[in-house]
Amino acid sequence: MKISVSQENLNTIFGILAILFWGTTIAFSRSLTEQLGPLTAASWIYLLSGIWSCIYLISKPGGIKKIFQLPILYLIGCGVLFVFYMVCLYLAVGLAFSREQVIGVSIINYLWPELTLVFSLPILHKKAKITLVPGVVLAFSGFYLATVESGMFSWEAFKGNIQVNYFPYLLAFMAAISWGLYSILVRRWAGHTEDGAVPLFLLVTGLILTAIRFMFPEESYSSPRVVAELLYMSIFPTFLAYFFWDRAMRKGKIILVASVSYFTPLLSIIISSLYLQVAVKANLWIACGLVIAGAVICKFSIVDRTQKESA
Repeated sequence: MKISVSQENLNTIFGILAILFWGTTIAFSRSLTEQLGPLTAASWIYLLSGIWSCIYLISKPGGIKKIFQLPILYLIGCGVLFVFYMVCLYLAVGLAFSREQVIGVSIINYLWPELTLVFSLPILHKKAKITLVPGVVLAFSGFYLATVESGMFSWEAFKGNIQVNYFPYLLAFMAAISWGLYSILVRRWAGHTEDGAVPLFLLVTGLILTAIRFMFPEESYSSPRVVAELLYMSIFPTFLAYFFWDRAMRKGKIILVASVSYFTPLLSIIISSLYLQVAVKANLWIACGLVIAGAVICKFSIVDRTQKESA
């Protein structure tokens, strides 16, 4: 089914709105994990967002039936990647030993725009210029700087910090890989469909996280702030953002949206530093800049073969 220009532009705008919402994710997630625990916070966020999205789905004629008519590869493959990403991200944020490390973790998580562009080469058959290589190198230099103490830019400092605090960084990197793959495979397996399965993915994620939470109980407490943050997280950066992103990846300008997303780490750092009251050290600002610069170079290194041939 051919997508009209106006529909494509609207879906592209949806993708950009998702990026803006995601800029608040790390700050609110860390606040909630400190009060509820990482598993409890994540399970409540995704259960609530799954409920909101399923209510929306039921309100649409034939909404539930359409989900189970979607390609099986999309439902299973993208569903697994979706759940895996959420678990990795919330554990990375919750297990970070300090609020400062949370910002480093967020920078590593936001390697996914570069990885989305890299994965577009073998999966969507894009072509790349040689400048893709320095773009990727710059981005991973940001990875390096996000894991070292300010003023200690050496291999020994990197290795020592990774050995002590490696798990949140590893989870964040696994999250980046899984979301980059998800974003591309959504286009590959469900780009021709009218609707996606985000409501189902959100609900399944919430149920799985709830089951894990009962296996590993956490100490938590409730307050008006917790309720407000849960409502915000379940509606904007979760229900709406992932719904918008899924549409953008299936029917929007995927390279444009992926390239705009390189502003997400900067937005995330600014919001997190203000909301969590963290003084961001120089190495994290530099790391963020390198990740963004790498994403820009990667974006301009990708050649859309289909557009070139139709020109």
